[in-house]
Amino acid sequence: MMSAGDAKGANEADITPETQNQDAPDPLADAQREAAEYKDKALRTLAEMENLRKRTEREVADARLYGNAGFARDVLTVADNLQRALDAIDPELRASGDAKVTALIEGVELNERELLKVLAKHGVKKFSPDGEKFDPNFHQAMFEMETADLPPGHIAQVIQPGYTLGERILRPALVAVAKARAANNNQTSTQPSDQPPE
Repeated sequence: MMSAGDAKGANEADITPETQNQDAPDPLADAQREAAEYKDKALRTLAEMENLRKRTEREVADARLYGNAGFARDVLTVADNLQRALDAIDPELRASGDAKVTALIEGVELNERELLKVLAKHGVKKFSPDGEKFDPNFHQAMFEMETADLPPGHIAQVIQPGYTLGERILRPALVAVAKARAANNNQTSTQPSDQPPE
């Protein structure tokens, strides 16, 4: 039987410098693995920061361009009212030649042009899609009307012009859409003439 001292000596004999190196972790490999992990984390962080920078730039540009959308939308009613005032003037009154009436009309026209110029300076543009194909992204259909001048699905009348702000719709144009003329339903019956009507 082996004594405890013999067993201890046998175990120590089994452990050689080669087996000690196999069991002990390699500090160089651990350091390289850690360095690779930190490099990966650093690259991911840099990519995230670059994406955040680009997203922030886009948001700032959008805020500059579209930040005044609410105000611009409110000002459009002023432009509409100026246009309504000009449309309400009777052509005979325009032709009358009265200096005061002419000055008033020219003043309203000047104010409308100036307002549209200021709106355009800030990215708001007016569009009137008369005769174009109906597009629900830009137009709001109010009703359909029969017309022979335009194919069905095209804009027959612009009720209120639309406005864009940059690439976005600020207000769609209110339009009447052309539809095909209905077939004449008042056709006379085709009964033979030799039979009396019932």
